[in-house]
Amino acid sequence: MDKKQAEELKEKLFNKKENGWKGKLQEDMENIFEYAKGYINYMNKSKTEREIIENSKKIAEAHGFKDIKDYQNLVAGDKVYYINHEKSMYLAIIGNKPLENGLNIIGSHADSPRLDLKPNPLYEDSEFAYFKTHYYGGIKKYQWTAIPLAIHGVIVKTNGEKIKVCIGEDEKDPIFTITDLLPHLAQDQMKKKASEVVEGEDLNLLIGSIPFDAEIPEGVKLNILNILNERYGITEADLLSSEIELVPAMKCRSMGLDNSMVAGYGQDDKICVYTSLTALMNIENPEKTAVCIISDKEEIGSMGNTGMESHVFDTFISELLNKMEINKPNLLEKVFCNSKMLSADVDTGLDPIYSSVSDRNNSSYLGRGVGLNKYTGARGKSGASDANAEFVAEVRKIFEENNIRYQISELGKVDVGGGGTIAYILANKGIEVIDCGVPVLSMHSPYEVTSKFDLYEVYRGYEAFWKNA
Repeated sequence: MDKKQAEELKEKLFNKKENGWKGKLQEDMENIFEYAKGYINYMNKSKTEREIIENSKKIAEAHGFKDIKDYQNLVAGDKVYYINHEKSMYLAIIGNKPLENGLNIIGSHADSPRLDLKPNPLYEDSEFAYFKTHYYGGIKKYQWTAIPLAIHGVIVKTNGEKIKVCIGEDEKDPIFTITDLLPHLAQDQMKKKASEVVEGEDLNLLIGSIPFDAEIPEGVKLNILNILNERYGITEADLLSSEIELVPAMKCRSMGLDNSMVAGYGQDDKICVYTSLTALMNIENPEKTAVCIISDKEEIGSMGNTGMESHVFDTFISELLNKMEINKPNLLEKVFCNSKMLSADVDTGLDPIYSSVSDRNNSSYLGRGVGLNKYTGARGKSGASDANAEFVAEVRKIFEENNIRYQISELGKVDVGGGGTIAYILANKGIEVIDCGVPVLSMHSPYEVTSKFDLYEVYRGYEAFWKNA
């Protein structure tokens, strides 16, 4: 066999792993960058799960979706949504085939690692006023010091009044920060393990320093409470019934001299929320009912009544069956066992600076398209949903026939770490599931990085799944 024949055989047999930007036409580039503009705009308005649901509802209603409670009966083509406690959302487009034949589901999560205020957060120390926090999800605590932070959330008074709070995003707003120790005095601190450099109890937000009256004890705290009272009409006790989150005050922006990437907070997993939501808006009259899940609490185990471990999603699908007047005993279970799902969650992208934790042959690369994970879990696949080979082949077929660039990987080297998504929860219902999302650098940091090429391919891939699965 000569060299030419060997090259032809290699071309035929090898799984080619190429940069997706290569050979892109000008029209394709324009579509990618234009789609990324919409994503960046969405991200800058949607830093918390409540904001995600609020803005997703606006997008859905602009495309003809209605609250399921507004329907007496449902027929093929109807577009409905259900919002669960303002922090998770389920959307569906009723298909032409009976629901018993199964659903085509794409599910993401709206929550991201952050800092939450404690129930009794406000205190004064050495004439500084602080908010005490409790971190949410897996973070490197030292990354959250000495950066600009914004305050987002709601305060609910005992009379039922709900007050929205957002301070630090407008250029005219003040921002906040958590201080760090100067290097000159940090010799002992620098000897600690990274997990101990900053203790969780020391993640206290600096919020003020002017006393209300120099003669009154805790005058700075009083001044802060007076400001909050004048602005929002609240007292310190009202903070007991609040959900206040601290998030980076930095904007999501294009990154790189070539503008090829996106940098921003919370791309895990808001990037999959946006791509799945906007892909669903393109679906009309599907054969099988198309369902989009925007869940909550994934970063802390999917527990609670807004997480996927709750039965609220089951209730939503049961309500579809009720309003189609076809529900009967055990039909819900049969629907799930005939359903297929892409668990829309991000994948870790290979970072050449930290490549020692990755198996290069089994890593996702930025710029190579959709990241598929057959399984996640840790160590011996503990806690994983391991997709069946038949379903992996089906997803591959859809992507290849629609010219969707994809890659199949796993989350780091064996025994190095691991992770999870909502995939196993839906798989436990009998649904065929595979993880499918965007590769990310600096995952769970205050400023994550993604590729605009991957963003667009995942959007296209989700649309292709709904149209062809």
